[in-house]
Amino acid sequence: MSVEDNKVLELQQRKERIRFGGGTKAIEKQKAMGKLTARERIIALVDADSFHEYDMFVEHDGRDFGMQDKSLPGDGVIIGTGTILGSPVAIFAQDFTVAGGSLGFMHARKITKIMDYALNMRIPLIGINDSGGARIQEGVNALAGYGEIFFRNTLSSGVIPQISVILGPCAGGAVYSPALTDFVFVVENISKMFITGPEVIKTVLGEEISMEELGGAKVHSEMTGNAHFYATSEDECFVQIRKLISMIPANNTTKAEKIAPARPLPEYDITKIVPADPTVPYDVRDVIKALVDESEFLEVMELFAANIVVGFGRVNGETVGFIANQPLVMAGVLDCDSSDKAARFIRFCDAFNIPIVTLEDLPGYLPGVDQEHAGVIRHGAKMLYAYSEATVPSITVVLRKAYGGGYIAMGSRHLRADFVFAWPNAEIAVMGPEGAANIIFRKDIMEAENPAEMRKLKIQEYKEKFANPYVAAAKGYIDSVIAPAETRMFIEHALKVAAHKSRSQPNKKHGNPPF
Repeated sequence: MSVEDNKVLELQQRKERIRFGGGTKAIEKQKAMGKLTARERIIALVDADSFHEYDMFVEHDGRDFGMQDKSLPGDGVIIGTGTILGSPVAIFAQDFTVAGGSLGFMHARKITKIMDYALNMRIPLIGINDSGGARIQEGVNALAGYGEIFFRNTLSSGVIPQISVILGPCAGGAVYSPALTDFVFVVENISKMFITGPEVIKTVLGEEISMEELGGAKVHSEMTGNAHFYATSEDECFVQIRKLISMIPANNTTKAEKIAPARPLPEYDITKIVPADPTVPYDVRDVIKALVDESEFLEVMELFAANIVVGFGRVNGETVGFIANQPLVMAGVLDCDSSDKAARFIRFCDAFNIPIVTLEDLPGYLPGVDQEHAGVIRHGAKMLYAYSEATVPSITVVLRKAYGGGYIAMGSRHLRADFVFAWPNAEIAVMGPEGAANIIFRKDIMEAENPAEMRKLKIQEYKEKFANPYVAAAKGYIDSVIAPAETRMFIEHALKVAAHKSRSQPNKKHGNPPF
């Protein structure tokens, strides 16, 4: 065997030892928890034979508490590049079989290196988190590593899509990196995210709670809003990620790839979805599916703040971001959580050149002491800010009700929507007919011989005046009153007209949103 052959053999042997991660027992323990290994996850996510690993031979530099005698293959994290559906991505995956995936100085340097690659190459970054947290033996060096990661998350925000996948524990300071990224994916019974774990809570507060109840996948998908996509298995999660990657651009200088146009499925007939009675609920997702190609809609944050629906679909082959009130839940009102959800989605679409279509049907903002004290003014203002700041094509369709501040907040002409359409049965007013009649005609109703009958008459009078889109259309606030069957045609044309839209903003370092 030649010297060169010996060197190649040595290389293969070194690689094989590192690929074995934390060893047989650690891998078996990982499998027993229903988890794939870090390498298996990468291979399952990217296109076949497309992954190229870097920094495989990096070693930790811990010298205290016996660390100098320990070997940690790859220092517990795998980094590299690959493709998803042919598009390049940068990726890192923490390896829980190696020192619990704990983050030390060199571990962090590997992550920041691939983050720098992603930013410089202008490709999406995917981070698979499965770590026990900071490596205590390395002290402040581990904390410094987290800080370097957070800084790069912020630097890359709005430049490249950043995706976090929580496939194990993600605790302490580690949680802030996913929180800074665009989309967070979680898996039932596998994902765990929290600042302080159950043991600390028990010690400090005397409260007992399980890891799942404290920071499991359902908690972050339904209650906290920290997670954007929920899956029941790792394989389902990877399918979701691949679908998302297919619908968004690689960076902020390009647009999402346009594919062959297709019609919505015939079972979604837009003329039969929305009831004429403004008090009867319906599923607004059916309206979206009646508008998008092949009726295919990728919903974001489906389980959180369900009174508003956001997500991606394609119209005539082009990716569009949809924001829609959901009459099935709380009549589609806006509140603190739904305002946050919509505002952040709008900002993502605007940052990455994705046109916005807003479907409006709501009675306004949710009233009540709880909402006021929870800061609905501040949270609601986030939507106003996001819509006003957006410069991508913005199209709004008033399906039914548009009352009060909700009318303004949902992508109105006053916030610079490019096109505003309304269906013939749309109601645009300061408030609903019943409440308005009680205020405007209070004296007439009180002085009438039959107050109940007078109230009915005055409600009807108000409806005739405002329960239609023509008053707003007469002022130019509505561009066209359209038949429901014409909706997709009008949206298609608006997208074509606005394809090269250019709207400049005042020169400034940045605005100051109501965070």
